[in-house]
Amino acid sequence: MPEGLRRYSWPLAIAVLAAVMFVVRVHSEMADFAVYRTAAVRALDAEPLYRASDGHYQYKYLPAFALAMAPFALVPLEAGEFVWYAFSVVLLWVFIAWSVAGVPARRLSRHALVWCAVLFMGKFYAHELNLGQTNVLLGVILVAALLSVEAGRRGLAGALVGAGVFVKPYAVILLPWLLVSTGVAGLLGAAAVLAAGLVLPAAVYGWQGNLDLVIGWYRTVTDTTAPNLLVAENVSLATMWAKWIGVGPVANGLAVASVLLALGAAGLALWQRRRVPQPAYLEFGLLMLLVPLISPQGWDYVLLLATPAVLCLADRFGEVSLPWRVTTAAALGLMSFTIFDVLGRALYGRLMAVNIVSVSALVLVACLVHLRARALA
Repeated sequence: MPEGLRRYSWPLAIAVLAAVMFVVRVHSEMADFAVYRTAAVRALDAEPLYRASDGHYQYKYLPAFALAMAPFALVPLEAGEFVWYAFSVVLLWVFIAWSVAGVPARRLSRHALVWCAVLFMGKFYAHELNLGQTNVLLGVILVAALLSVEAGRRGLAGALVGAGVFVKPYAVILLPWLLVSTGVAGLLGAAAVLAAGLVLPAAVYGWQGNLDLVIGWYRTVTDTTAPNLLVAENVSLATMWAKWIGVGPVANGLAVASVLLALGAAGLALWQRRRVPQPAYLEFGLLMLLVPLISPQGWDYVLLLATPAVLCLADRFGEVSLPWRVTTAAALGLMSFTIFDVLGRALYGRLMAVNIVSVSALVLVACLVHLRARALA
């Protein structure tokens, strides 16, 4: 094959596959994109964004994101779905490429790591595209922040983390890491963007209307947590304990304790960062892995944000002892291949009933902490 054709063969193959997926299935799905577009229509008309009458598909993001989605309110739903899907496919490729590029002192080749990402995270990527979600957009923004940290561009890294909060509020988990990695400059960058984004909707809604929106956002997030707690695809630690021992104060207490322990593991990795020359990547991946675990509404597809964590483990796989390799492989296999179409209804149901994906993710957290303790990443 001529060199020119070889260079474009993969992008062309991906474009064709993505187009087939859209025509065959995705165009009739994308329920979450419809939520964003509805919010954008309401924002342009200065209407309330947060409505209990929307049922399961309530808008749960900060007001500024509804305004950012305004261009999609100006075109028909079908056209917007196609554009958003194509945009998301491009973002997914960028997310994987940048995640691979950021791996410090790579042991494996770029191509090998790309295949690892597709293999272990493929089901989460597919679910994301099918829903028309925004996690891959968040992933690109936050990986750009990571690369900015590695390049010493502290203010930009902070600004990107701040922007990420408006795509998905759980990006705030990176603020302590930002302080450690960039110092005050990074926090100032994040604070400036956060302040601007919180004030921006006042241009449409007025000051009091904007305040009412923020209150409405908080009420919506808290009111919709309990109904989603026992959904099979919820991988949060709160869901894990509720499934194990039943909903109640004991499960809530154990969930809080588990979250604190998980954050403590991340803190331990941060505390040991002087052991390695380029510590940011593992820390970032670890925190992204924790996002769906500590969020009470942590859907399984949010684990796509853990792509850097998975790449870090894959790249250093051959440098840990046999017991740790077996542990890592088992956890990756259970997290990545607990799929209905692969396992069948009965086995899939039993594994999801015990939140095996959550347990596997917690094991991977331990594997990452082990890499840091061994000064491997």
